[in-house]
Amino acid sequence: MVDEDAGALTGWRRTAVAVNAGLAWLGVALTVAVSAVGGYRATTPPPGLYGAHPDGAAGVLSRVADTLSYFTIWSNVVVALSVTLLLRRPVPRGLAVRVLRLDALLMITVTAIVYQVLLAPTADVVGWSLLTDPILHVLTPIVTVVVWVAVGPRGWVSARLVPLALVLPVAWIGWMLARGAVVGAYPYGFANVTELGYPAVLRTLALILVFGLVVAALYWGLDALLGRRRTRRP
Repeated sequence: MVDEDAGALTGWRRTAVAVNAGLAWLGVALTVAVSAVGGYRATTPPPGLYGAHPDGAAGVLSRVADTLSYFTIWSNVVVALSVTLLLRRPVPRGLAVRVLRLDALLMITVTAIVYQVLLAPTADVVGWSLLTDPILHVLTPIVTVVVWVAVGPRGWVSARLVPLALVLPVAWIGWMLARGAVVGAYPYGFANVTELGYPAVLRTLALILVFGLVVAALYWGLDALLGRRRTRRP
């Protein structure tokens, strides 16, 4: 059953969720704003990757469109939306809201792990990225998981929700590949169809989806464990 406290977050729980929401929205807003004004250092990206834009106002739309096509941004937006919904009175408990909550955990966890394992070792972090990268890839993931463990709501994750949590990641893959086919550019090296071809890229993305399914299942198990520990308290 859904945690009975989920209908009315109060006290430190509400504060924790508000901090989580504020941090996630801050990271997204800062990243989009800096991209829009061309604040990130201009670099020459490898062939087939995002990064080549006209200078000044002429490049605003393309810079923002690229930024909004990163999985990192999608995951942070999903976190921001899910925790913002938790601040409503009463908290919505429908299937879509519960899937969004699990999606937030799944996507932000995958974002943090993929960034640390695949991207950070070769990332050139300078300028505004020194501020936005830690918020998007480190602080928001840590705070999101800690707040979920501490606040919940408990009992929202079920076996039915685990596969449904892949809906948004699959939607991102569809969008990213479709847009890439039109503009000839992709957000990540492992998704660079121009350089690697579709078979290699699809294999990598399939492995990431399988990993995401494992992560969702782990959160299902952890949710059940935390729920049992709570019911045993006097």
